[in-house]
Amino acid sequence: MQSTMIRSVRGMPVVATAVASLAAGMLVAAAPAAHAAAGAGLPFTSVEAESAATTGTRIGPDYTQGTLASEASGRQAVRLASGQRVEFTAPRAANAVNVSYSVPDGQSGTLNVYVNGVRLARTLTVTSTYSYIDTGWIPGARQHHFFDDARLMLGQDIQAGDKVAFESTGTQVTVDVADFEQVAAPASQPAGSVSVVSEGADPSGNGDSTQAFRDAIAAAQGGTVWIPPGDYRITSSLNGVQNVTLQGAGSWYSVVHTSRFVDQSTSSGNVHIKDFAVIGEVTERVDSSPDNFVNGSLGPNSSVSGMWIQHLKCGMWLMGDNDNLVVENNRFLDTTADGINLNGSAKGVVVRDNFLRNQGDDALAMWSLYAPDTNSSFENNTISQPNLANGIAIYGGTDISVKNNLVSDTNALGSGIAISNQKFMDPFSPLSGTITVDGNTLVRTGAMNPNWNHPMGALRVDSYDSAINATVNITDTTVTDSPYSAFEFVSGGGQGYPVRNVNVTGATVRNTGTVVVQAEAQGAATFKNVTATQVGAAGIYNCPYPANSGSFTLTDGGGNSGWSSTWADCSTWPQPGQGNPEPDPNRNLAKGRPATATGSQDVYTPGKAVDGDANSYWESANNAFPQSWTVDLGSSYAVRRLVLKLPPSSAWGARTQTITVLGSTDGSTYSTVVGSQGYRFDPATGNTTTVSLPGGTNLRYLRLSVSANTGWPAGQFGEVEAYLTS
Repeated sequence: MQSTMIRSVRGMPVVATAVASLAAGMLVAAAPAAHAAAGAGLPFTSVEAESAATTGTRIGPDYTQGTLASEASGRQAVRLASGQRVEFTAPRAANAVNVSYSVPDGQSGTLNVYVNGVRLARTLTVTSTYSYIDTGWIPGARQHHFFDDARLMLGQDIQAGDKVAFESTGTQVTVDVADFEQVAAPASQPAGSVSVVSEGADPSGNGDSTQAFRDAIAAAQGGTVWIPPGDYRITSSLNGVQNVTLQGAGSWYSVVHTSRFVDQSTSSGNVHIKDFAVIGEVTERVDSSPDNFVNGSLGPNSSVSGMWIQHLKCGMWLMGDNDNLVVENNRFLDTTADGINLNGSAKGVVVRDNFLRNQGDDALAMWSLYAPDTNSSFENNTISQPNLANGIAIYGGTDISVKNNLVSDTNALGSGIAISNQKFMDPFSPLSGTITVDGNTLVRTGAMNPNWNHPMGALRVDSYDSAINATVNITDTTVTDSPYSAFEFVSGGGQGYPVRNVNVTGATVRNTGTVVVQAEAQGAATFKNVTATQVGAAGIYNCPYPANSGSFTLTDGGGNSGWSSTWADCSTWPQPGQGNPEPDPNRNLAKGRPATATGSQDVYTPGKAVDGDANSYWESANNAFPQSWTVDLGSSYAVRRLVLKLPPSSAWGARTQTITVLGSTDGSTYSTVVGSQGYRFDPATGNTTTVSLPGGTNLRYLRLSVSANTGWPAGQFGEVEAYLTS
């Protein structure tokens, strides 16, 4: 799913430089103190090509949507011309390797493989067939999905420290990362199982094995269907799958070739799919086609484990009854859309210890369409390079958990984790109950959203289509090398719905490109024990959108450090690494800032006094003096002059308002800056008056208390301007 609302406000250039990649070029995560390590327990170790020796050219780092390096792991890769090579040092004992690579559109070729300088007889086939996806119907999308994966059994055992090289043989190949794995021997057929070969399946892949699979499933009800080592071609999807186990000899040995494996709307359940590969032939994204490994329902108390899923539209698009489903220890690679989407009605579903790479949409998603997803979780998954949406997205649902996941390198239209009330269509069940986001590590996540014309944070809480009233607890989060912000609070549909009841506790933020907190919605969050280092611009960007929608309150729960400053100018976006510039002494500090009041009359709300237009105005409750109006300037400033305006039209008769000016640095304790006195507003002189503030004034919150008005029984301001200059 993608965020598609177009907001042509607050432009910001895309960053084209990056920060340091993960240590030693390996995909690893440091866990917060006293907390489990994030990510899946993987059977392989990944090594980045940019950390290897090469005769080729290193590309990146680059965060620009549509560039090859921006979709690479670590935002860097190695480009090989014909005859050039990249040589990895094996990080562990292995007998197999999987390589993430890209070749130019329309081309295919091979990589020669060398072990300790000796060329193997086997080569690695590379192709652009499954890459270069266009989704022009998705606003903000560009051609994407540039990388693919190819795997090879080496035919020998290698040890840690051995050298494994890949050499281009004719076409240009960009190598991103290599996964080294010690693959166990193939498993044996379980006693009493029904082999698909005994039912007529062709393990050579030449014949059509569809009917043999169906016959084996029918014969094995209550038992196990055995898929021996081999390649099997299925030409149409399986249905009526229930009360059966489908088991292979291992995902490197038993391979089913089909673009639609299971497609069924209902099942009585108890389906267990394990230990083989399903590799499709999906070369484009067609959302009306169920080109998925599983489409629909496996039924209650089912499981999927030990699978290798590749070249499909979605890995699993789950609808109907999948209660208590467990999806664990699988690989989902190179899908043109979601890896897994719990599309409503999921109850007690657990998705854990999976590896997902190169998804063309959300890698993992829960979307509460038709009925809420409830009591379900994404736990200990490793996600790399989703190239058109979020690493993990929760769209509505009740009592959902996102725990101990490692997400890296989101590209466009997405965050590392999104907690959202974006509904896409109805009937939709918004977030409710408690949403637990605990122990996650986000590396180089967050991206420029071309529809919004500004960035998305590494972790986003989004009241897109309705207010967030669930309790959202975000604990023990590590955010590293985000190109933009760490935590974003936004109403992405542009309607200004509030984000409430958010608690951020125990976060470590390192090297954010812009800010730690990007607050663009009204609402509130409490922060406790959040530490930040190497902050690119300022600690906080607090500029709710729309400007008059209300303020976002950040409550300091204690133990926070390294991010106390606030971005000074809501009319501009901070650029990565630029620092927080000193404010222009001639700039109106109040313009566009969050404003509140003790009361308002009809549509004449507090934000009208800081919208830059003196013809619109705030009017307090009538006949109820005193009334006060307050603006949060975002940081403490040495304000020396106020300019107070009413609409300049001659229809506004001259009047005197009795005003007291108060100030505060914390929003709680106010002191009088200028005592009560009358200020004359006269259309003959522009309905404007100036208030000089004494030297030594330092305030963040400016409050004007109105106790009388000779022209109308209410406080009125068309514009309140605050300046550093006298």
